Amino acid sequence: MHKPSGIHTRTIAFTATAGLAASVAFAAGAQGATPTDTTDLLDAVTVEGVYSHLEAFQAIADANGGNRQAGTAGHVASVAYVQAQLEAAGYTTTIQPFTYERQTLVSATFAETAPGDTAYELDTDYYPMEGEGLAEAPVTGVDLSVGTPSASTSGCEAADFAGFPAGDIALIQRGACSFEQKTLNAIAAGASGVIIFNQGDGGVDRTGMFYGTLGETVPEIPVVSTSFDIGAALSATAGLEMVIDIDQLTVPVSTMNLLADTPTGRADRTVVVGGHLDSVGEGPGINDNGTGTAAILETALALASLDEPLENRVRFAFWSGEEDGLLGSSYYVSQLSKSEIKGTAVNLNFDMVGSPNAVNFVYDGDGDAFGQSGPGGSNVVEDVFEAFFAAQGAETVPTEFDGRSDYLGFIEAGIPAGGLFTGAEGIKTEEEAALFGGTAGVAYDPCYHSGCDTLDNLSLETLDLMSDAIAHSTLTFAETTSAVNGTAKGKANGLFKGAEFLGAEAVR
Repeated sequence: MHKPSGIHTRTIAFTATAGLAASVAFAAGAQGATPTDTTDLLDAVTVEGVYSHLEAFQAIADANGGNRQAGTAGHVASVAYVQAQLEAAGYTTTIQPFTYERQTLVSATFAETAPGDTAYELDTDYYPMEGEGLAEAPVTGVDLSVGTPSASTSGCEAADFAGFPAGDIALIQRGACSFEQKTLNAIAAGASGVIIFNQGDGGVDRTGMFYGTLGETVPEIPVVSTSFDIGAALSATAGLEMVIDIDQLTVPVSTMNLLADTPTGRADRTVVVGGHLDSVGEGPGINDNGTGTAAILETALALASLDEPLENRVRFAFWSGEEDGLLGSSYYVSQLSKSEIKGTAVNLNFDMVGSPNAVNFVYDGDGDAFGQSGPGGSNVVEDVFEAFFAAQGAETVPTEFDGRSDYLGFIEAGIPAGGLFTGAEGIKTEEEAALFGGTAGVAYDPCYHSGCDTLDNLSLETLDLMSDAIAHSTLTFAETTSAVNGTAKGKANGLFKGAEFLGAEAVR
């Protein structure tokens, strides 16, 4: 799950070288999909099979410095394992190389210097987004709404900075627009540093300390994220002065996406089923995101074993560079032509689907829970998942399209998307514990982005259910006869609309 620990990313340039029946429709007015009986596929996808791939990922990490991070031998070995499995099942695979630069954190300081002298703890209280440098100045809040937290627009407009004292540190609240936009507005107003604190409401992950990135922007001032509670306290401190001191080291990374297409199905209705294969550098990444990629791999193998022609082509995608900023998936989207974007029916994204203190989160495709829907057709993806879980007698709750995983490049390009998530560093509520079991007041994944994200860091019961949901949704959308929803009207270059591409070729 994207929210890097110990790394930030600066994108400089990329170089590429070559049974349950469900009736769905992609959008209002579109034809209904062919009812799809997925029983045989669900029988073929077993949690034992998924777990065997996780064992392989753990062994790879153990043999390669304890991780499977992009640009390392552990990631290369993970790609080789998945590729061998897919080719043995009859798939033709494609490697899509790309390069980028990673910012590795050297040192960080975030502290109050007046009127008190509080020093905050890295990873617990705050984390650098991007940028580096020293800011030691008074702190000025920007259009905050900490009394009754709501959908904050803090820092989204240049007018929010009217009267902002040049040289001050800008205190900004999360919400309504990108971190990049808030930061660029702060820089234009003369801020020497930026603190972005969590929104305060709006659902899971909207209160605690969070990790984020700034897209293409690598500011020459320090930018850090922190929790709502810390941000609210800072906003209420009269005469507040702080120091932010961030030092980063930039290193080049060469890595690759792995793609595998079904031999049958219409290429102009391609269903992209993806998850990231890279881990953070701190651990083997078994839940994040061995679980998603292992379940996708097992689905691909089981689908091949059925040997039945499909209505639509399925492209199984194993992304790299997610932990450094959703780079592999966004690079993939950036290389699609407008016709290829239009010919991408849907993206199904699976990132962390075996959390030990899990909640069954389904992305809020229609926006009725959080007010931010995906492109047309994303509501149908949500409906398919909700219908599946209901048929299993399992509860679900929505989670926001907040740009934290590999669907982001797709929805920015106008491609409908959806997926599943069982929780990261967010804290399980009493209400969620009543619905899903587990322990309230504890993180969904206490080993998130750490060395203990091993085979012991799983709920096999959750992984079993999620693997079936992944298989069901894959075949459902592979068999739909609905019209394609990719619009070719979004930001066709995904996150990297301004990046320099050198000799890039689209993957065909």
